[in-house]
Amino acid sequence: MQQRRLHESNGQRTFVVVLDTGDEVAGCLRSFAEQQGILAAQITGIGALSEAVLLYFDWPTKAYQRIPVREQVEVVALLGDIAEAPTKCPEVHVHMVLGKRDGSTVAGHLGEAYVRPTLEVIVTESPAHLRKVKDPESGLALIRPAAEPRGKGVGDDGFDGRRTGAKRER
Repeated sequence: MQQRRLHESNGQRTFVVVLDTGDEVAGCLRSFAEQQGILAAQITGIGALSEAVLLYFDWPTKAYQRIPVREQVEVVALLGDIAEAPTKCPEVHVHMVLGKRDGSTVAGHLGEAYVRPTLEVIVTESPAHLRKVKDPESGLALIRPAAEPRGKGVGDDGFDGRRTGAKRER
């Protein structure tokens, strides 16, 4: 894994992280976030993989189902975030769309994936930390804007993190 800071201004850093053949994506991104002390960021990327396991969250069972991809694929889209987990460590959350040889795609939450020959990732840090809180309904740790480090629930922009608008019954 190679990395370089591209820009830094007003508490926001932007990095390029380039993974090479054989690198495991989730582990490399987690290691990078820990090394850099990143607790809030957006992630985008493109590249290719030799194989992957994507995950689909099955709402009725509240468990992830594995989607194995056992072939060379293009990473058509990699989108995600880094936020502070309830354990106070950075948690990397990535979704991918993978393109197959026949033009079909498969998508899901990143479980594990191995690079071949490269994966080019841009990490844009946010100047304020994002916090994840365990959601009792899903059992997942989800970003909650009101979980501010100052404990007041109001960010610099005045947003208090409360829900607004209509909510549909589940």
